[in-house]
Amino acid sequence: MPNVKTTKEVKTMGANEVPQRQGNGSSVSLADAFGNRGAVVLTPKSEEEIAEILQKANQEGKSVSIEAGGSKRGYGGTKEHYDYTLSMAEYKGVVEHKVGDMTVTVRAGTTISELQDFLQEHNQMISIHPNWPDQATIGGVIAANESGPKRLKYGSARDLVIGLRVVYPDGKIIRTGAKVVKNVAGYDMNKLFVGAMGTLGVITEVTMKLRPTPKYESLVQVSVPEEKLLDLKELAVSIQDSMIEPVSLELLNPALSKKMMNREAYTLLIAFEDVEKSCRYQEEWVYKHKPKGADVEVIHQQEARNFWQTFKDLAPSSLVEPASEETRAVVKIGSKNMDVYEIMKEALDIDAHVRIEAHGGLGHGISYYILSGSEPEVISAIRHLRKAAEEKKGYAIVKHLPYHLRNQVDVWGKKTSYFFLFEGIKRTIDPKNTLNHQRFIGGI
Repeated sequence: MPNVKTTKEVKTMGANEVPQRQGNGSSVSLADAFGNRGAVVLTPKSEEEIAEILQKANQEGKSVSIEAGGSKRGYGGTKEHYDYTLSMAEYKGVVEHKVGDMTVTVRAGTTISELQDFLQEHNQMISIHPNWPDQATIGGVIAANESGPKRLKYGSARDLVIGLRVVYPDGKIIRTGAKVVKNVAGYDMNKLFVGAMGTLGVITEVTMKLRPTPKYESLVQVSVPEEKLLDLKELAVSIQDSMIEPVSLELLNPALSKKMMNREAYTLLIAFEDVEKSCRYQEEWVYKHKPKGADVEVIHQQEARNFWQTFKDLAPSSLVEPASEETRAVVKIGSKNMDVYEIMKEALDIDAHVRIEAHGGLGHGISYYILSGSEPEVISAIRHLRKAAEEKKGYAIVKHLPYHLRNQVDVWGKKTSYFFLFEGIKRTIDPKNTLNHQRFIGGI
């Protein structure tokens, strides 16, 4: 292996055992409750080192796990240990920022917060809002195709990427897309790697479209009791049929609403980002069309930003999982827009011993369920949610779960009819299964 930072080999440990930091003082956690780790951690500082590591591992038939912040180690994978962990934690920084073109090229190990802080100085932003932005890196967010509660207007990571630099398992470095927004030549190779969970190549650089920082923002919270949930649904439909343009239409179940706002009711979060006059006008529209008897609260500017910051840190992470006898899981459900209501209502039938904090996006149909309880109860709840989603032609993916439980439930669900295409691409690009083996759907 080339001369890069490493840690000493660590023994296999129990689910809750955390070893002491070893080797040269790498800050990458070696806790293995979530698997997806290598016995040796390699921390390159250049793209050439990354290519050399992969080429060597590929030639020797070694397996490599890829991470940067490590916040997604509970996401996917039934392979507990790899030969190496390739950590992108020190391959970070802005490569190029074109203020006038509103694009930025950034190295994969840069955290979302670091990038947003840099762009803020130019009154610009990347319009994705993933969980734990202080830990999540741009490479990890792109590899997992993350988004956030403002996906309604801004889309997911896949919608923002215009170019990538990727290192293949054999060490070959390629570029996909371009560094300009208006590029329509050739195949859109970016989408091959966005959401592939690092199974096809190591993303080293990302070029993304930017947006101006909103001049004003507000958040309208409309809450109703369970028996008036249909009225809240009708409000969401009327908003989407109107001329107002919220950045978020996020429905919270009573448990999450209680936690966030001390209001045990179904709550619709309607967020606006524009000039102040426009935000005020849209707030007034919502107030005029609110369901009879609904509680409405509006917060602005820093108070709204503080709310979303707390919201981003709700879900468990493999880096911040608290010491507890409870098992925690996160299930992502994709469904038709208005089926978000029905699935959330059906979740009420799940064992009362499982605590469920749920929120779902109306307008895009992506929901998240945070489950807490004993191991058997959480596994049962995951199966219940998957059944409810699949009955409505949707899907359910387990985004966070300890390793030893990921072997008891298929985290990706059943294979799609086009799965053979995924297999063919993986076999062509990574025939030796060098990168993130078994991290993606169907054990790819």
